[in-house]
Amino acid sequence: MTEKTLTQLLITVLLFFATLFALQQVDWISLFKVEQITDKTEEKLGDLLWESFKASNTENKDVFLTKSLDSIVTRISDANEFDKDFFKVHVLNSDEVNAFALPNGHLVIYSGLIADIEHQDELVGVIGHEMAHIQMQHVMKKLIKEIGFSVLISITTGSAGGEIVKQAAKTLSSSAFDRSLEKEADIKSVDYLTNANVNPAPFADFLYRLSLADSQLPSIVSWISTHPDSKERAAYIIEYSKDKKTDFMPILSEKTWKKIQENLSFNVE
Repeated sequence: MTEKTLTQLLITVLLFFATLFALQQVDWISLFKVEQITDKTEEKLGDLLWESFKASNTENKDVFLTKSLDSIVTRISDANEFDKDFFKVHVLNSDEVNAFALPNGHLVIYSGLIADIEHQDELVGVIGHEMAHIQMQHVMKKLIKEIGFSVLISITTGSAGGEIVKQAAKTLSSSAFDRSLEKEADIKSVDYLTNANVNPAPFADFLYRLSLADSQLPSIVSWISTHPDSKERAAYIIEYSKDKKTDFMPILSEKTWKKIQENLSFNVE
């Protein structure tokens, strides 16, 4: 074998391993599976999951409450150049302290979380966090990872049973995102809030307070189980936001916020 042949063989081998390494760096799930889910498919999936929650819970349709929450979403959307109409906020009557995002911009908040809030900016932080999960496609990535792409397609085509829909709904409402995705959503929420002239510090306070909640109440304080490491998260939120702007302005008036908490009704089943 000549020296030229050995050199060509070596180059071929190096090119092969270089190509293999490059292919391994590609997030094929995101590249093919997420992008293959069309807007129409995601829309149908989000609507089906919301209907599943709506069928087993009582929706709070208080106009004053929904308009107030709409004001929060509008301020965040306008300040961050989002399509405000894409987000659909729903309140369910339950004493659970929980909120979560569904596909196609559905954002579900339990009345128990609103009642537990001590300052309105805590609620704005939670809403910003869930909007970040939606904006960065975390919701769909989580469903693909834990449920499977083909199963999601079967849900939207009507070939999957009701139990599969319930499983997908449970995945989003009661299990945590990867730690890296949670941190990404936290940091984005701080950006969203500061862009909207909302103080992010109360959001960190809320996380810290939840971390101190009685461990005997996991079914009530659901945001602890779905958002672990709350003390650590509160710390890096404070660290990240310390150099941000300080000309903050509440979205809702104190009178409006007080009325919201006074008017909350609980219909726990």
